[in-house]
Amino acid sequence: MFGYVRPSDRRLSEQEREAFRAAYCGLCHALGKRYGLVGRMILNYDLTFLAMVLSDGAGRRECRRCAIHPVKGCPCAEGDPALDTAADMSVILTYWQLRDGVADHGFWGGLKYRVASALLGRAYRKARQALPWFDRDARQQLDELSALERESCPTLDEPADAFAGLLALAAGEIAEEKRRRVTEQLLYHLGRWIYLTDAADDLRSDMKTGSYNPLALRFAPEDGRLRPADRQALAQTMDGSVQAMAAAFELLPESVYTPVLRTTVYEGLYAVGAAVLNGTFRKRQRRKDIGKADTDYA
Repeated sequence: MFGYVRPSDRRLSEQEREAFRAAYCGLCHALGKRYGLVGRMILNYDLTFLAMVLSDGAGRRECRRCAIHPVKGCPCAEGDPALDTAADMSVILTYWQLRDGVADHGFWGGLKYRVASALLGRAYRKARQALPWFDRDARQQLDELSALERESCPTLDEPADAFAGLLALAAGEIAEEKRRRVTEQLLYHLGRWIYLTDAADDLRSDMKTGSYNPLALRFAPEDGRLRPADRQALAQTMDGSVQAMAAAFELLPESVYTPVLRTTVYEGLYAVGAAVLNGTFRKRQRRKDIGKADTDYA
């Protein structure tokens, strides 16, 4: 995934920060337990958000030590089936994202994606056995997206909707129908926002390499940047996705992760989107810095 979906740390109490850390470390341990070190290497904020959305707060919280926290340890969610499901889906989504990178960047440009997907290959085959329906449907959505990219589709909606449908698939393991449908809507609009945000983030590099980017076809960028009016139009489209996502979020049942999800939806996404459009976003930016600046689209 991409690493754009981050909570705004300043809005969280210490107890809520601990809940987020427990989910993050819980997913890390689930990936490690099921897929080893290579599984842990794909951990990011987007996948942690997915795990929290899928979770109903079941399980317990323990202090776990690992290579990153060898002495003091850290809070870790345990015994939550949603973490295992999110781990399986994370591997499948990451594998096909890497294979898409191979297809998009040619032999030399795609070499790092080819190596990474080969390293993840064994984990992917295991995840595919655990969730064959998800792998099948994810491939179908990505095939649709790839076809649009090959055609140089000039609209924003079609490729964004194809990617949104991919993320919405993750709701399929939720048994209760109402919650599944609400979660599907939430993830759909999140997926649409992620696609547009990533297109804006990659616009300059895509224009240099000649890679497909719908923003370059829909608008008229200057030196790899959107003009102010175009940037504002894209911001409104992105905000519309967040607003639709927020409407679905309000229909979800409460869980221990609700405050973290809320600050992500109502502040974290807006702050990241603004930073991307303003050219100040850094994927390695610390979580606690999200929301301190770039809350407006300039």
